[in-house]
Amino acid sequence: MRPHPFAQAGALRPAYDAVDWASTPLGPVDGWSPALRSAVDLSLSTRFPVTLLWGPELVLVYNEGYTELIDAKHPDALGRRCEDVFPEAWEVIGPMLHSVLETGVPTYVADAHLPLQRSAFLEECFFTFSYSPVRGDDGRIEGVLDIAVETTGYVIARRRLTVLAQLSDALSSAEDDDTLVARALEVLATDPADLPEVELRLPGAPVPPASPFGAAPGVTAGTDLHLGTDGPSPVAWLPLATGGMLVVRLSEQLEPGGLYLDFLRLIAANLGQTLTRVRSLGAERELSAALQRALLTRPAGSLGLDLAVRYVPASDLAQVGGDWYDAFLLPDGSQMLAIGDVAGHDQRAAAAMAQLRNLVRGVAHTLANASPAAVLTCLDQAIDRLEVDAVATALLVRVDRSPEEGVHPLQLTWSNAGHPPPLVLEPDGRVRTHDSQHDVLLGAEPSTPRRDLRCSLEPGASLLLYTDGLVERRDASFDEGHAWLQATVAGRQDLTAAELADHVIGQLGERTDDDIALLVVRAPQ
Repeated sequence: MRPHPFAQAGALRPAYDAVDWASTPLGPVDGWSPALRSAVDLSLSTRFPVTLLWGPELVLVYNEGYTELIDAKHPDALGRRCEDVFPEAWEVIGPMLHSVLETGVPTYVADAHLPLQRSAFLEECFFTFSYSPVRGDDGRIEGVLDIAVETTGYVIARRRLTVLAQLSDALSSAEDDDTLVARALEVLATDPADLPEVELRLPGAPVPPASPFGAAPGVTAGTDLHLGTDGPSPVAWLPLATGGMLVVRLSEQLEPGGLYLDFLRLIAANLGQTLTRVRSLGAERELSAALQRALLTRPAGSLGLDLAVRYVPASDLAQVGGDWYDAFLLPDGSQMLAIGDVAGHDQRAAAAMAQLRNLVRGVAHTLANASPAAVLTCLDQAIDRLEVDAVATALLVRVDRSPEEGVHPLQLTWSNAGHPPPLVLEPDGRVRTHDSQHDVLLGAEPSTPRRDLRCSLEPGASLLLYTDGLVERRDASFDEGHAWLQATVAGRQDLTAAELADHVIGQLGERTDDDIALLVVRAPQ
């Protein structure tokens, strides 16, 4: 006696017995072909999800493992045509099944996206499966064997981890609110399956006029997520740690709970942490800018000199650094000009810069008839003895009036401690660079002797002192940058000191790889 085809159905036996098989395309069970009986027996004997799609109408006969994949579609799916059971997926799976029936060539698909209506809503699902032909005794193809595994959890988790990684990477270098919002929304827009609509509201910002979400609901203190029912699907409101709100309309194809909401919480936590850092950085920049302005005071001029100073922070750094300038009067009536650059771009560099700047003033006022070389020598010794933790370049220029009556060239005496050379714009528009020699940096060798160099500054000529940020670029050599500066000021002899300084800074564009200090002095005519 032949065993009943459903003998190994186990817990599914009542569902099989409840089907009126005679009214299905397969007909009464007693009339099933040996190939169908054998295939059913094989399918029911394994715990792996397996279904048979039999005959030209692809009627479903499946095992207990397969019921977990189709959920609420069971038990009604037993004995029904595949197209009737899975109309939402038929456009994808139908051609593949008919191809196997007609050609006998099996298929294999990994992580296929097949949304299924297996509960109260159309659910986003992914499956890895293989369709294989099942042949009868005569070799003809009678059906298709479907061996499948659901990979929905894996695919969605991988997708969300990718978004979280990309978000962290994109936000790691954000330094202001606008950049944070733009980068966050750009990354989140890459995952419309999880995040169909997203809005990021910063603290104190008004609700965007075109917002699809409207005003935020009242969220209980300490609550990290509130679910609203605005529109076709729930809306998640997630308060950020420093204020503001992440608003997300949830997908209609995902259950609004569990891992889905945890994913949103991770996004909100990342945004909140970044906003905290950005706001702290902004406060630090404001403090640094105030510190820099306090340290770089308005220069004092004499001898009829026209003075102008400019300071430009590096575009990718906080607005504080070691670049400095100064201009002050000496007791004998001469003018002292100074410019320098302490290594570093932080508050430590700014503090060292303030120490050196004040030391220069103190030493220059203490020494009688101080020459620049003598001042720098004493400064180097003070750095060593006072253990000032700094290495710096500096250029010190003393300006004296000619001893002769009338309008005569001013006399310049300078000493250079490893600094870019001074540049002179002559009254006829030509440019002259005093690039003869410079001594070692301050803080390197305090016992090294320093030299004074001399030249004259003709009436109407301009002297430019600057830090290396003005002429150095990542994509160009120092010589190329220096040639650019010469070409920029050439022929601009009629400009005032302020106009010439603005002209030079204006030619930089947005390329400020390093801090820039610029001191322009124009001799009276």
